[in-house]
Amino acid sequence: MLVVGSIVIRVSDLPAQLAFWTQALGYSPREPVGDDFALLLPPDGIGPNVSLDAVPAERSLPPRIHLDLYAQDQAAEVRRLAALGAREVHWSKRPPDADYVIMEDPEGNRFCVIDAAEWSGWARR
Repeated sequence: MLVVGSIVIRVSDLPAQLAFWTQALGYSPREPVGDDFALLLPPDGIGPNVSLDAVPAERSLPPRIHLDLYAQDQAAEVRRLAALGAREVHWSKRPPDADYVIMEDPEGNRFCVIDAAEWSGWARR
């Protein structure tokens, strides 16, 4: 059986992205952090790791894959992530009743913040 062990995000500025994603997710880097790679671990050991790989890569829009981050208080999380340097991405096809907000990290890697307050099983497993 396979499980998702790590989600890899290609980055240009590893130190800046390391600062953003550790604060955004509350993850900790596995030491030692390399010059071109960092593995971020969830605080309770539950859920996938996030790896930051400093490799130049073409940005594709829309991205073929992105993170959905579940939030109990979506508005508060969107504000917190914006304060860390993320930006909200407006999309003309987003339905008015959408339960997600599209954002991008400081380098433009997109992710969604999902309003999971009404979900019974929203927490990471």
